[in-house]
Amino acid sequence: MSAHEEEIQVGGALRRSLGLNRRQFLAATTGVTAVAAVSAVGGLGSAAHAAGGPNGVLIPPPRRGIILYTVRDAISRDPNSTPLASGFRRVFEELGRIGYRQVEFAGYSQHANAEGGANLESVAGARLLRGWLDDNGLRAQGNHGFIPGSWPFTQPDLDRFKQHLEIANILGMDHMGTGNDPTGSAYKADWDVAADKWNALGSIARDAGLKLYTHNHDVAYSFLLDSGPLDAQGRPTRSSGIRRLEYFIKISDPKVVHLEMDIFWAYVAQYKHRTFTAPDGSVQTDIFDPLSVVRPNTKRFPLFHAKDGRSNTATGNGYDMVPFGTGDIDYAAFFRGAGAKGSHNPMYEQDNAPGGTANPGQSLQYAGVSYENMAALRG
Repeated sequence: MSAHEEEIQVGGALRRSLGLNRRQFLAATTGVTAVAAVSAVGGLGSAAHAAGGPNGVLIPPPRRGIILYTVRDAISRDPNSTPLASGFRRVFEELGRIGYRQVEFAGYSQHANAEGGANLESVAGARLLRGWLDDNGLRAQGNHGFIPGSWPFTQPDLDRFKQHLEIANILGMDHMGTGNDPTGSAYKADWDVAADKWNALGSIARDAGLKLYTHNHDVAYSFLLDSGPLDAQGRPTRSSGIRRLEYFIKISDPKVVHLEMDIFWAYVAQYKHRTFTAPDGSVQTDIFDPLSVVRPNTKRFPLFHAKDGRSNTATGNGYDMVPFGTGDIDYAAFFRGAGAKGSHNPMYEQDNAPGGTANPGQSLQYAGVSYENMAALRG
């Protein structure tokens, strides 16, 4: 680790311990004096030096992120009804205090009583959000936003897609994406059409200076129906053994179409999608390895959802969602094996983090636990 990187890491830890956001911290001190202060009390020095060794940090501080869907309860609650963080601005303050440096949006809506109003999906709204991000040392890195449903594109769909690209640029994103698969179909012909559509969308995004990505869940790693015999509608009923997303990666343009693997759902696929019926009618077993998709395509996966799971074979998915670092998915092995170490953007996600009325602070509490475990990950 360079002296500058150590300064950033140690200074960030001191800032969090003091409860200051980045702007407040920089106003009070400098990175150099922060490091000196910590060294003087024998604080974080040993951990910082250890991170630079061969068993170093797997998720560098600037790349520790969170998708805002995880804290959607805080963003959407009425600030007039609670002292807890509410709305984008206050949630950004909390995430910056915890130590996150990146966020991924899941839309631009918040409670109507929050500063800025209910809907910030506009140029003006994006400028407001950008100011709040900058104030708290955060960078927007992506969004699960609008993808046209039409193909060929209708003009209204195309206009809205281009507006989302403009918003993404105002927010400072390198990437823009969606929370859905390119298609929900099992059939090869539909994935062929999806690839044509995404190649077109990716080219538009590239012209706007952005990388377009698609998100995926376990069904994307189920087996493609691409072999006969055909059913009554003329569709294939069997598989050659290629998985849906593997086929999409093969036929889409690597220069303009990128992907975001939800690692939890990839391991659910490993648990669920194990067999296929081959063209000759035999049942074949093939255990999915998420890294077998990522490793040869590592630069096509600029973002990940770092969602952890605790093994539970009593459930259909085989895992229960838990805070990052408290489950059974071997994230150290995953990030070591993914290639291009330290260059990806892992976004902590936990779909079930909101605690409801019983524990309204739970999602942000879990965000704190998960950040510390992301920071501690070594490999």
